[in-house]
Amino acid sequence: MYKTKTNETDKDVTAFIEKVDNEIKRNDSFELVSLCSKITGFQPKMWGPTIIGFGTYHYKYATGHEGDAPLAAFSPRKDSIVLYTAPDLENREALLSKLGKHKSGKSCVYIKKLSDVDIAVVEQLIVDSMVHTKQIYPD
Repeated sequence: MYKTKTNETDKDVTAFIEKVDNEIKRNDSFELVSLCSKITGFQPKMWGPTIIGFGTYHYKYATGHEGDAPLAAFSPRKDSIVLYTAPDLENREALLSKLGKHKSGKSCVYIKKLSDVDIAVVEQLIVDSMVHTKQIYPD
């Protein structure tokens, strides 16, 4: 049976962020913690060694694979800050077109620094992704 690799841990979020080498990325991470806490109503938790998540939901795929994941999450990686969004979010492309300087994958949005993007659009991406995820995986 498949076991998820990224699980909630009891590691200290502040201590993790304080170890981020890049000062801008470190400050942006603290700003994102504040923003995500306000939006979600949840306190930050570490998921695995590098993901900062807010809230949880339980998913179960048609294949039978199931597990828990953060409702909203980001990670200050070496190259970029990665925002994790719902991959099938209906208005994702429209929001990304207004975001500012970024790159994106199926469910990830890569940002070098928050000053490169419209923070209101970041907030809307987080809100819409949470709403969408809760619709697909209601409690």
